[in-house]
Amino acid sequence: MKKAVIILSGGLDSACMMSYLKKGYQLYGVTFAYGQRASQEIKAAKRIAKLLKLKEHKILDIGFMKNLYGESNVLTSTKKKMPSTFEYSIVVPIRNAVFLSIATAWAFTLNAELVAYGAQKGDMKYPDCRPEFSRKLAAALNQGEIDGIKKKIRHRIKIWSPYSEGISKSELIKTGYKVLGNEIFKTWSCYLNQKTQCGKCESCNNRKKAFLKTKITDKTKYGN
Repeated sequence: MKKAVIILSGGLDSACMMSYLKKGYQLYGVTFAYGQRASQEIKAAKRIAKLLKLKEHKILDIGFMKNLYGESNVLTSTKKKMPSTFEYSIVVPIRNAVFLSIATAWAFTLNAELVAYGAQKGDMKYPDCRPEFSRKLAAALNQGEIDGIKKKIRHRIKIWSPYSEGISKSELIKTGYKVLGNEIFKTWSCYLNQKTQCGKCESCNNRKKAFLKTKITDKTKYGN
């Protein structure tokens, strides 16, 4: 079976994406601790990895990135107020480029053919979620291993996301629910780190809206 390296955040999109790819690939998951406020998502990632029986799951500590990001965004800085709708303060500078580069390095060593992350159609406001970005990054990373690819030591890597096939968040949820059942409600979308998901930040609001579109009752526990 072909191999795929999956960026597993512990969130709804990445868990559903894994459910989507599970039939066609042997999955290797990588989760990044990059200094995010929502460290609860790492716990969720561990749970999902076990549930979906990944071949291997790595949790990589790249917490030094928090020092580099400083006060540039609300996901790593606790001094900024968390918005309930999209603001550019939510964008972590080229976060997905960092994640995808590391995931691709692992993919090359595994002789995997696919690197995947959970960007979906609703993520159009995030530059590093758009298919144009992932195509160009894949081209650059493959160029960095072009000699190995020509010698057939490495496979050429494709960076894939649901967004690249025009899949929406609600469509992803429908696929994920078939595989995960009620476990889907234990994924972590919230940008904050509380006992329950806040239900007020942009990510929680997007989660609620997507479940409404699917007509699947959202059993996620949200705070008041």
